[in-house]
Amino acid sequence: MARFHRFEVFSAMKETGMVPVFYHPDIEICKKVVQACYQGGVRVFEFTNRGDFAHEVFSELNKYSISNYPDLILGIGSVIDAGTSSLYLQLGTNFIVSPVLQEEMARVCNRRKVSWIPGCGSLTEISKAEELGAEIVKIFPASSVGGPDFVKAIKGPSPWTNIMPTGGVTTDGNNLRKWFNAGVTAVGMGSQLITKEILKKNDFSLLEDRTRQTLQIIQSVKQNS
Repeated sequence: MARFHRFEVFSAMKETGMVPVFYHPDIEICKKVVQACYQGGVRVFEFTNRGDFAHEVFSELNKYSISNYPDLILGIGSVIDAGTSSLYLQLGTNFIVSPVLQEEMARVCNRRKVSWIPGCGSLTEISKAEELGAEIVKIFPASSVGGPDFVKAIKGPSPWTNIMPTGGVTTDGNNLRKWFNAGVTAVGMGSQLITKEILKKNDFSLLEDRTRQTLQIIQSVKQNS
């Protein structure tokens, strides 16, 4: 069962402004990545449902997080159907992110009051997602649907909408400034934060530093926007 209510998930995303996105089949590497991101200031982390037996890795990672970082909100991403949603709900996911808008997923999550973050590419899809109870929507790949300009366009007629772009978001200050000035609530960040070089060299101290620096930039941008 989820340990965090969907409103707690949304509040943590809004407060920190960044959600790392990561998958690896090796549970020990996953633990090190989570530890580095947590120590760098992250409080919401998205593990992606991408490889064979990903649910088994997630189960172990969630148990590890509960024992070592009880205030870390761990969720699952890249889920596209209701059945897989139910599987991860049984494993205690605190939120479910999808690249698509799938109504039955919303119903499954809403029954448990678990945060559901669907992928949307138009104002029509965003409006439908909000009608189904989404507190925040994902745009992916964010750079392909129009980038910060798309966010600005959406926020005009729909200023209450909360958006989290993934894809096209980097740790660069100018890039982050464009997204947050456009009106995003938070950003999702994968390989731009948790780089192949970091994983190859097992340089998790560097990951902690990059995470801390990125969060500091985000807080500065939010304060000045």
